[in-house]
Amino acid sequence: MSKGKNKRYRKLSREILIRYFLILIVGTLFFAFFVTTVKWLCGSLSFQRAGRIYRVLLFVDENLDIFEAAVIIIMWGIITRLCFIKPLKFLDELTDAAVKMSSGFSENSEIKLSPELHETELELNSARERSARNAQRAAQAEQRKNDLVVYLAHDLKTPLTSIIGYLTLLRDEPNISPENRARFTDIALNKADRLEQLVNEFFDITRFNLTTLTLERESVNLSFMLEQTVSEFLPIFAEKELAARTDIQSGIMLLCDPDKLARVFDNLLRNSFNYSYDKSEVFISLKSDGSFAEILVRNHGKNIPKEKLGRIFEQFFRVDSARSSGTGGAGLGLAIAKEIVDLHGGEISAGSENEIIEFKVKLPLDM
Repeated sequence: MSKGKNKRYRKLSREILIRYFLILIVGTLFFAFFVTTVKWLCGSLSFQRAGRIYRVLLFVDENLDIFEAAVIIIMWGIITRLCFIKPLKFLDELTDAAVKMSSGFSENSEIKLSPELHETELELNSARERSARNAQRAAQAEQRKNDLVVYLAHDLKTPLTSIIGYLTLLRDEPNISPENRARFTDIALNKADRLEQLVNEFFDITRFNLTTLTLERESVNLSFMLEQTVSEFLPIFAEKELAARTDIQSGIMLLCDPDKLARVFDNLLRNSFNYSYDKSEVFISLKSDGSFAEILVRNHGKNIPKEKLGRIFEQFFRVDSARSSGTGGAGLGLAIAKEIVDLHGGEISAGSENEIIEFKVKLPLDM
């Protein structure tokens, strides 16, 4: 809980305590004034042996203990009403608010509290709205995952059918020319590679839902690690004739989980490959200011709409909703990358403008 919230809650408690002590002091003074006044009046009018006032005061004086007890009981009731009943009402309001928050997030479920609890009311309504948004996002992510599984199940049939067909042809036609045999074998192998990608997507979905990422940190030369990852992508970039240009500051050391951080770089570079124009450039840089290391991956491609850019790190969200062999994926790469960066205490962001797509990763060096 933040210091600001603590101050607000302490203020409410302080107001209740101050009210209690003030009423207690006023009640005590009133009681003392009552007893003193009654005794003074009885003493001052003692010379008058007749009259209704004297008889009343004499009766009060003779039964002063009873009147004192009655005054104490009345004071106790007033103090209880003012100092305890109202705070208990606050507690009932907070209990009802908690029930309302746990029962759902309908449009009419806005929380209303007493004026004294205005700050708490704002906090609870803010928490209710955040919970509603999170629930909606979770439902959308679940729906995207279910749709994705359906697409994957359907997509599995196509390469599998092709593989079976070409292998059956190779088995049943012994007189196929060497050229056709090589071509059919190459097609079957390509379809098998595609089938492997789809199966891996299934495993990604399962792993993301059933496991929690944990870090195994060690000191790593981040500069060398990024250079090595880029070099591994050069053959992949060559498929679209992409040029890789780097500006990597040397000798940057980082305490991190190298396997998981490598997955971040892999996802970013793979994303730049999938969404780059052919024969364009991918720029990768790494710089350090002594406190943070900043990795930049920039490519030229179709602009990402702002409404999609804000959701690009959500689970199972895909910028290109149409599945294809070029951009098909589970929509988990960037979500996993964000989780890994967050675990390292860093930040990841995305931007898209003037047909330039840019991802920035900022990692603290003193972790």
